[in-house]
Amino acid sequence: MTSKTAIVTGAGTGIGKSTAIALLKAGWNTVFCGRRKAVLEAAIADAGETKAKALALACDITRPEDVDALFGEVVEAFGRVDLLFNNAGMGYKSTLIDEIPVEVWNNVVAVNLTGSFLCARAAFAQMRRQKPQGGRIINNGSVSAYVPRPGSVPYTATKHAITGLTRALALDGRPYDIACGQIDIGNALTDMATPMTTGVPQANGTIAAEAVMDVQHVADAVVHMASLPLDANVLFMTVMATKMPYVGRG
Repeated sequence: MTSKTAIVTGAGTGIGKSTAIALLKAGWNTVFCGRRKAVLEAAIADAGETKAKALALACDITRPEDVDALFGEVVEAFGRVDLLFNNAGMGYKSTLIDEIPVEVWNNVVAVNLTGSFLCARAAFAQMRRQKPQGGRIINNGSVSAYVPRPGSVPYTATKHAITGLTRALALDGRPYDIACGQIDIGNALTDMATPMTTGVPQANGTIAAEAVMDVQHVADAVVHMASLPLDANVLFMTVMATKMPYVGRG
């Protein structure tokens, strides 16, 4: 298993950190990718001793040249890429569309959608050409890939687009043994999700606290998806806090 190599974007904190550590402990050589190398190195330190190898690589996933350089370094270090967890993302405070600065829209699209495209593009290219051929791409979709929160136009639009990216890659990857799936996460307790425990806007105009779950459940789910042979694929998986307002939201 130590010959398998995974790349996790947004691996310095939150879901990305927990998942990267879980993959590392499961025997994957794991590349922790993010903007701040010091944060990535701290995340690796938190993993403790593992048989598999960890590598921290700083990268701005919105820049094609940075992404190409990232994958070049990974292949140089490990020889191949077997898994990409397209996790890096950003949101914005609850705001009506006419009050959202265009710059915010562009930034969210750049990170959530263009960044995922660029990383998937580089992964697909490597997986198609390496021997043995193939690999797996897992996209972080969010339950916002299905239903919005109030005032979430940029985030929701990009997450709906991620679903299209997942379906297209799942189709295009078939001839090359490249599997693509999506994990849709609801209310995993990270620093970003902490406000949910005190109160966030609801569809009926109220502010209410929401149920959350341990982020480790997300990491375990990604490890399961990644562990399947390439002739099997979890196309979509929703992992959510059982009592969060998703089914019937609004």
